[in-house]
Amino acid sequence: MNVSLPAELKQFVDEQVSRRRYGSSSEFVRQLIRREQDREALRGLLLEGLTSRSGRLADAAYFDHLRERLRSEAAPASAPAGPQAGQATN
Repeated sequence: MNVSLPAELKQFVDEQVSRRRYGSSSEFVRQLIRREQDREALRGLLLEGLTSRSGRLADAAYFDHLRERLRSEAAPASAPAGPQAGQATN
């Protein structure tokens, strides 16, 4: 497999090879691919766990619902807690 990169990306890869002490650009790319495989495997396990726990598919709508629930729980109360203006405290 050959990969063509624009100069900017080639420079980045070369810097990573030097800075992180990879033996070659191929070694660096292999490591990136392994990380992506690990990330996808972890995401699959997380989704599987969420689905098995709730019995509900953990899709985009599920996460939208969770975000909305967190926003509503984090929203400040409409009335301030504590003494109202003009009230004396003892």
